[in-house]
Amino acid sequence: MPGILNGIRVLDYGRFIAGPWCAALLGDLGAEVIRVEKVDGGEDRFVIPSSKTDNSGALYLQVNRNKLGMTLDPTSDKGQEVQRRLVKTADIVIANMPPRALTGLGLDYDSLCAIRPDIILVSNTCFGTDGPYGKKLGFDGLAQAMSGNMHVSGTPDEPMRSYSPWVDFGTAGLCAFAALAALMARSQTGQGQEVRGSLLDTALTTASATLIEQQLHQANREATGNRSQVSGPGDVFHTRDGHILVSVVGQIMYERWAKLMGEPMWLEDPRFKDDDARGAHGHVLSERMQTWCESRTTEEALAELETARVPAGPVYRPQQTLDDPHVQQGGFLQPVDYPGLDQPAMITRTPVQLLGTPGEIRRRAPQLGEHNDELLSGLGYSSEEIADLRNAGVI
Repeated sequence: MPGILNGIRVLDYGRFIAGPWCAALLGDLGAEVIRVEKVDGGEDRFVIPSSKTDNSGALYLQVNRNKLGMTLDPTSDKGQEVQRRLVKTADIVIANMPPRALTGLGLDYDSLCAIRPDIILVSNTCFGTDGPYGKKLGFDGLAQAMSGNMHVSGTPDEPMRSYSPWVDFGTAGLCAFAALAALMARSQTGQGQEVRGSLLDTALTTASATLIEQQLHQANREATGNRSQVSGPGDVFHTRDGHILVSVVGQIMYERWAKLMGEPMWLEDPRFKDDDARGAHGHVLSERMQTWCESRTTEEALAELETARVPAGPVYRPQQTLDDPHVQQGGFLQPVDYPGLDQPAMITRTPVQLLGTPGEIRRRAPQLGEHNDELLSGLGYSSEEIADLRNAGVI
């Protein structure tokens, strides 16, 4: 069944995650996405090398599925002409670059509009384009650090960045949401527009409750490792053979936990009268829970917690995640072949389910310049002209 975005063409000039994953999400929904890449390959292609054939990496395989691959040097006159023809056929251009770079490549909104007036440009930067940091470069980790998130993660002596780049992926999702909104607006007005996202916007949004609390109450929170500061018990606990995360939120759930402990005192002590109080005295609750966990295996502890309807789960190593029967049977990961891999890569599916118009992985990530001839031919170039472009290093 054709995707809901069937007939929409997207040019993806993005690199690493925020731009490419935004484009991949649109591709999952049926858009034709063309990854436009440097002639010798973008740096993001080789992160966590995996393929023996072309050294393409695990990150590239994930965020560039459902795309056609084209190489292009748009800095030359011939390259600019190819780009103009491409833009004329496109509905959306995605480029996570600072404004100066967009202008230099002819990808700024005014330049694109001169070619196609109803174009939609989706750009994102680390800090946005206004303010003192408008020209500052950055990555996911900087947004985590400057949003206050790192300070309240880890320990007071060691702020902790998340290993997984959640700011990048979150920004990509928000930009995909905004691109869909821009398409809806265009269908009503006939006009395109520029969509701007930023990593700091995303990070500040996820940290907003802590920032509001600080602004209103000067709470000056310090990190407490894995222990929750706003409810309890909420922490990571050692079992006899591993670790589990337990998360108790709300009075009803807390009462179930106290019943599991078999100790009515937890319901009578005013230190634990509500979530806020339990968060403030969470170290006491964590000590009790740790004593309970350390005499049990992970399997035993999780079984008892599930019977008591207390949310808990194992802390997995990556291989354990892959081996989990729910992950395997729930369709979260889908096998996708790629040249040079010994086995298919397990790529995450579209992370939201549209039951009427589902997203899907229709094709693997493209090899470098894999679809050059096909795409250029569609733009009106003859085989001789394509050969000349290749010989000149334009593609």
